[in-house]
Order: sequence, then structure tokens, then C-alpha cells
Amino acid sequence: MRLSELKPGQTGVITKILGHGAFRKRVMEMGFVKGRQVTMILNAPLLDPIKFSLMDYEVSLRKAEAALIEVVLLEEWIIHEDNKLHIHPIEGDESENELFIRKDKIINVALIGNPNCGKTSLFNIVSGSHERVGNYAGVTVGAKEGSMKYKGYLFKIVDLPGTYSLSAYSPEELYVMRYLRDETPDVIVNVVVASNLERNLYLTTELIDMNRSMVIALNMFDELEKSHATLDYQNLGKMLGVPMVPTQASSGRGVDKLLDTIIEVYELRNPDTRHIHIRMRPEVETAVNTLKDIFKKEPDISQKFAPRYLSIKMLEKDPEVENMLKDHNEYPEWVEIRDKENSRIEKELEDDVNSVIASEKYGFIQGALAETFSSGEKQKEQATKIIDTLVTNKLIGFPIFIFVMWVMFWATFKIGAYPMEWIESIVSWISVEIGKYMSQGPLKDLLLDGIIGGVGGVIVFLPNILILYFFISFMEDSGYMARVAFIMDKIMHKMGLHGKSFIPLVMGFGCNVPAIMSTRIIESKSSRLITILINPFMSCSARIPIYVLLAGVFFPKYGALIFISLYVLGIVVAVFTAKLLRKFWFKTDETPFVMELPPYRLPTLKATVRNMWTKAKQYLHKMGGLILIASIIIWALSYFPRYEKSQVPSEFFEAAMFDMPVSTLESNSEEEINELILNEYQQENSILGNIGKFVEPVMSPLDFHWKTCCSLLAGCAAKEVVVSTLGVLYVGDDDADLLAKRLQTPSKVTGQLPFSKASALAFLVFVLLYFPCIATISAIYRETGSWKYPLFSIIYNTTLAWVLGFLTFKITELLV
Repeated sequence: MRLSELKPGQTGVITKILGHGAFRKRVMEMGFVKGRQVTMILNAPLLDPIKFSLMDYEVSLRKAEAALIEVVLLEEWIIHEDNKLHIHPIEGDESENELFIRKDKIINVALIGNPNCGKTSLFNIVSGSHERVGNYAGVTVGAKEGSMKYKGYLFKIVDLPGTYSLSAYSPEELYVMRYLRDETPDVIVNVVVASNLERNLYLTTELIDMNRSMVIALNMFDELEKSHATLDYQNLGKMLGVPMVPTQASSGRGVDKLLDTIIEVYELRNPDTRHIHIRMRPEVETAVNTLKDIFKKEPDISQKFAPRYLSIKMLEKDPEVENMLKDHNEYPEWVEIRDKENSRIEKELEDDVNSVIASEKYGFIQGALAETFSSGEKQKEQATKIIDTLVTNKLIGFPIFIFVMWVMFWATFKIGAYPMEWIESIVSWISVEIGKYMSQGPLKDLLLDGIIGGVGGVIVFLPNILILYFFISFMEDSGYMARVAFIMDKIMHKMGLHGKSFIPLVMGFGCNVPAIMSTRIIESKSSRLITILINPFMSCSARIPIYVLLAGVFFPKYGALIFISLYVLGIVVAVFTAKLLRKFWFKTDETPFVMELPPYRLPTLKATVRNMWTKAKQYLHKMGGLILIASIIIWALSYFPRYEKSQVPSEFFEAAMFDMPVSTLESNSEEEINELILNEYQQENSILGNIGKFVEPVMSPLDFHWKTCCSLLAGCAAKEVVVSTLGVLYVGDDDADLLAKRLQTPSKVTGQLPFSKASALAFLVFVLLYFPCIATISAIYRETGSWKYPLFSIIYNTTLAWVLGFLTFKITELLV
């Protein structure tokens, strides 16, 4: 709880000071230190300020200031101190163990750094979490939280999005600024790339302006050593007033030392920690000090950010800082002073204020590095340049990219076929063995046809999805994905998009949900919205089971070609849609293409396997959750209501007998024929059958039968469910081979094929383009903040899917 929440007469024990800078120093000098008892005496008549008693004297604090001090009630502290002497919590039970860690031993840590600096790798190794790591900007699109226990302390760690500065230029920067304003972490760990200090330390200078408790993690220190460069990081840390610790997140090197240093900084006993001012030219310092003196008099402002930081940001006309200040009555006066100072600086220095401040900070960085850093060999840079001359070459860059894409799809289809067969055999064996020991009835049908038939029919495609993610992971981790965005920028620009839009679109081949979330790396709002709306046209891995099934059945010799054609069609439709949206909905929004091209790194086998295992767990979790529930619902809708032979109209029997192939009539007994007709009537008049028949008239021009319509509707839960629904409706079994044969075999009752080649191809096109799954719709809403965009996606995508599906059917019917 906070000190401001104490009631008159209550005593609390101080566990943490959340403020920073001058406030933190002032209250600690007054005796507000960890472990000190403080008693709330009374409120002022207007409830603010509040009078407290500590160390045998009385002191008053404003409510806002008291809210920045964490306390534990004295009685709880005493109970805690007593309990910890004799209670031994169960090893490994974090929820129990945390109860016995003193509140002043909990350290809130925020990881902040440039994109691609290794923050998430460090977060994974410290917290034991397994978040996605990629060698390009924008992988972390939101704060991730983890925790660990170390030397009696509980570290609560937050991995913030990568950002180059603390300005409201991109969603990541805005997110980090607001987090630092609202959460006030105990210690900031500024992760910097040791081999690229000049650029990385610009963010450090802004954090120094904020006057927060901080440690610098010199990550990827091994790369600096391999280049034979030398860095006197201890001396550099003393210059910056921030301790520096060399780390190598990929191996865990230096992590213990980093945690020890965090504890030292938190406990205010690190000798290198001090607050410095990064001095700028006198013309700028005069303006900074003028505004700083004003903000010092406004405690409700200076408690959130250091006055010097606010002064610099206001001179830069940062929109987030101005938005934070605009509600104050004196704001118009501050703006007038700021504008006057800016005009003076620009007149005296003949340059705009933002450029001057950036130049001064980089000048400070260069001066500090000149005394502490000596460059070594540039072997990695040379290797990067050599590779880039090939993969970004205007003549061979695109062929290389197309070849990589072809290899990815070929491996997904061909290599994935072998483990698919193994999984099919295992699932089929499980189904047979369970069927031997269960008596006939609804429970057996539910287990075999609904659960095993539904989930088993989809889980066989796990190898294909893992192979696809292997290739995407390799491209991301190696740094090649950033080059793809680079060579695609001109094409994306012609679509009215930003080069960075290509990364979320490629990620969409894995899953549209994280791809849509990753659009936060795009600074332009209109480009981001267009990228979100066209992302569902990127064929996600959930559609792979459908492609593998129908392409393998109807086009076995051209499976890889069908795959590539569908992916290309999705891209073409996305381009067409982007052009329409840019022309009729969104105004032109030119944003410069600025994107880091990181050095190439060979991904470690551990990182690749861990990423594949993470995706496998997500897929299996989906099997045991959403798809399992959907399969059971679909089975129940197709199973009920039940009918007896006497309930089947004679007209249905007569029509079915008339349509039944001669071979069926000759090879089956009368009882078997009656059973076939009853099953057909049962399915057609089930709840699911009636839903499918209701939609069928709209889909009949594409030659989609009611069962096909049912499978498409089921795809709203997850696209994989389309396959399991077809399995439930056509064979009631999990055997993929049995379903494949059934799709090529005419119905014994009606004599109709479930699909022709033309309708199968139209079905694949429709599945590629029609409305996104529920998770994607939800992601679109979360990222746009409005329901009009998800509704547009549902209506537009489905309409387009019908039109192109119809054209595909008609053209294929003419040619085949």
C-alpha cells in the first residue's frame, strides 16, 4: 500500500521510495528510508497535506508525494518477521515463496534499449520466460513481465518495446514514455549493444536526463571482444554516473554480475552511481534552465519526470510532454516562453532546436568514447557488407528472395509429409484401440468422431507448421528479414505503404495475430491501419492443413505450385486492397523509410529449437482448447437431433434410392442400404445440416454443398477447424487418408462427389480470402480501437472471397 492510504493512528513500515531525483533525495534526507516506521497523524482540513510522525518528530507531505512511498502496516510486518523464522514454504511454489519475501526486497526492473539490442534475450535468460527473439526492429510490441528470485530478492522484470529515443514519434516510444511516467520502476536496465555504443548511448543520455536509478548492460560484449576493440567500461560508467556491466545474453555471461549491480543500485550503495547533467551549449542551457526553474515549482509535474528532462522535451515540442502539461493554467505562458527561447536559439545558432540538442548529445557521447574506447577490426561489418552486396542487389536480390520463399514452401509441403504419416498412424491406432473397448452409443461417437476425429484430424499438420516457423525464425534471427524489408520498400511505397509494412506481412504467413500486433513498428498511422487490414490476406499457418488436404487429394503432382499460387494470390489481393484503401479511405501519408539493418548473425540451434517448441506448445494448446471445444460443438450439432428409420419420409427414401449408384445397390444388403440412407438423412437434418442448407443457396454458384458451407462457418473459430469439420461430416473419423479417399468418392446415397477439381480449387481460394478467425478479428479491434475496421474486414474479405472463388470455379471448369 502507499503512505497516503494510511488512516489516522495507523503505523506503517517504509519498504520503497517510488519517486526519483530531487524528491527521492529530499524525503530520504528527512528520514523516509526503508525499514523506518512512520505513523499517520491527521489530514489537513481539505484532506491535503497529511501530517506524519517518524523518528520522534512530525512532518507533513502532500498526498501526491505520500503516494510515491510504499509501506506495509506494522502489524503485517511483525507477523511477516515472525513467520519467516519458522515457516519453510514448499520449494518451487512461487506463489507461496513470494509471500515470505519482504516488501523492501522486491525490485521492479524495467529493461529499456534500442530495437535489436538483445533485451528480450536477456529477459528470457533472467526470468526463465521464452519470449520471441528476432534480429530485426519491432519484435517486442508490448511489455512482457517475468520474475525471478536471487539472493533473497524478488526481481519483477518488465521487457519494454525497443526504442531509439524517448520521444512520441512511434508507438513504442510513446509506450515506454508512458510506462516510465506511470509505473516508476525501481531500477532501469538500459541494454546497449557493446559494439555499437555511439548510436545506443543516445537513449542513455535521455534516461540520464530523467534522473532515474539505472544500470547499463553492455550486451553482446563478445562481439566487441572478437573485433579486438577495447572499452574501459568502468571509467565510462563513472563518466555517465551509471554502472556498466558486460553481458552476453545468448550464453548468460555477466548476468549474475548484472543482478548484483542492480541490487547495489537499488540499495543506494553503488559507488559509480551519481546524477550528471549532460551539458549543452550555453545558448541551449539558458533555455533549459529557464523552463527547469518553472517546473521545479510544480511538484505534481516534477514527481513524474525530472524538470530538466521536461524542459528539454518541451523545447523539442514533444507532443506527449505537451499533452501532459496542457491542463495547467500556466501552460500558455510556458508555451510563450518556450517559443521565445526556441526563436533565440535558432537565431543565434542558425539551426533548429531539435538538431542542436541531438548534436550536443552525440558530441557528449563522442567525447566520452574518445577517452574510453578504441576500435578494432571490422570483420563482422565486412562480412555484412559482402552478404548485402548479394541479397540487396537490384539484379539478384529479388531472385534470391523468391528462391528462399520457394524452398520454404517446398520443405513445408514435401518434408512435412513424412512426419505427417507417422502422426496419422499414431492417431489412427489410438482411435482403433479405444474403439475396441467401448460399447456403442453417444459417448463413443463423441470420443471417436468428435474429439479424436476433430483434433486428430488437425494435429497431423503440426510438422508442416513447425517447418514454416523454422524458416521464418531463421530469416528473422539472421537479420535477413530486415533486408527483405529494405529491398521491398520501393514496391511497398507504390502500394502506398511503408517498407516496414513488409515485416508484419511476412509474419502473417506464420500467424495473423502477432503480425497485426507487430504493425506498431510502423510510425505512419495510415500505413499501419492499411497493413492491419490487408494482413489477413497473408496465408497464415492455420490454413496449411486445408491446403495440404485438398492439394494432396486433387492436385498431388502440383502441391508446391498450388501452395505458391495461393500465397501469391493473397499477396496480389493485399496489394489491390492497399491501393483501394489508400485511394478512397486514407489520405496520403508520406513517412520516411528509416530502419536499422542489423549485422548478420548465425542463429543458434538452441534459439531456433526453443522458438519451434514455443510454437508447438501454442499449437498444441490450441488443439486442447479452442479446436477441441469447436470439434465437440460441431459434432453435437451434426449428431442431434437423432432420427429413427420410421421418421424418415418415404419421399426421401425414394429419392435416395433413385439417385443411388447401381454399384451400391448391388454390393450392399437392404439393411445396409437403409442404414446409409438413414445416416444421410440424419446429417442433412441435424442442427448443423440445417445451418449449412440455409447458407447453401448463396454458395451454390461455387458448387459448395451444405457440408462445405458448415466447414467454412466453423472456420470462424480457427481455420484448422475447417479440416476437422469436413472429417466429422464426411467420414466421422480422424483418419486423414480415409477423408482424402472420401473426398474423391461419390456419395453412396446421392452419387455426388464432395468436390470436383474446380470446386476444390475455388474452396482453397475462398478459404484463403474469406473472413478472419475470431482471434484475428479481436487483434484488429485491439490495435485500431474501433469496431469499424473488424467489420470492414469481415464484409470486404468475404465478398472478395466469393467473387474470386466464383471466377476460379468457372475458369477451372472450362480448362479442366
